[in-house]
Amino acid sequence: MDEILRFLLTTPPQPGTLGSLEEWWRQHLELASRFQSPVDLALAGGFRADRLGFAFASGYHAALRSLFTGMPKDHRAALCATEAGSAHPSAIQTRLIGGDGGGPLRLSGSKGFVTLGTAADTLFVVATEGLDEQGRNRLRVVMIDAHREGVHLNVLPETPFVPEVPHAELQLTDVKVSPDEVLPGDGYTRYLKPFRTVEDCHVHAALLGWLLQVGRRSGWPERVQDEVLAVAVMIRGLALADPSSPAVHVALGGALDLCQRLVKSLEEWWPQVDAPTRERWARDKALLGVAGKARAKRREAARQRLEGGTNE
Repeated sequence: MDEILRFLLTTPPQPGTLGSLEEWWRQHLELASRFQSPVDLALAGGFRADRLGFAFASGYHAALRSLFTGMPKDHRAALCATEAGSAHPSAIQTRLIGGDGGGPLRLSGSKGFVTLGTAADTLFVVATEGLDEQGRNRLRVVMIDAHREGVHLNVLPETPFVPEVPHAELQLTDVKVSPDEVLPGDGYTRYLKPFRTVEDCHVHAALLGWLLQVGRRSGWPERVQDEVLAVAVMIRGLALADPSSPAVHVALGGALDLCQRLVKSLEEWWPQVDAPTRERWARDKALLGVAGKARAKRREAARQRLEGGTNE
């Protein structure tokens, strides 16, 4: 931990001017060569970002790196789950078929909202192999090249906040898949379900790294900077814990509540910040409210699992 703390506290708080996603990625790769832990990479990436959008990109990508440990480190990646406005397991209709008798595997379907989609080199696609005995989707995650034949990514309009982060629709038409591209384990319990916890940890770590940089270069009181750092350390600890644990998820809910209150308490200091950063923050802070209802439901479900004495 000492290395990332020293980085956050002693690195000159002057972010590079990141005029494009390519410039963000070059900086992210440079930091990835220094910080092996994905959550430390998220903190450092947020600190070096010149705006919330690129901090979010570092946090999102670090979350993928944490969950999919075998992904190429120099590839931009995207998780492809959402269909018909939902990433619930029952909503997944993208199909992984074939493979019987040595035949080829094929992937077909569509995804409605893929973060970093048009910028991705590698796609992690959540697909169904059919229904199990209880009538539930049997999900797998398939890692494929984003430029493979049959893969089509169509850019979506910019979102009203963090417009620097692209999103896309994905169409998969009879895409060839090799057996070693189908990741081991259940697609829901091993990947999709824990990703929400992993993403919350890493994206908020990046946010806090960015806020600390803003505070340091804008002359916020040291006690305020220390509070930002303290919450960042708490989030870092949860990011290193088991994301499938309901106890971890409940604790994360409390940590995110503290983070939300911290962000509100910082409002009095924003007039000291330079105008471009302040104006982008006014536009982009709506990002922090995205998926709040779903997050609350997951927190309540985690509490119920704890009360029932189970991790399932």
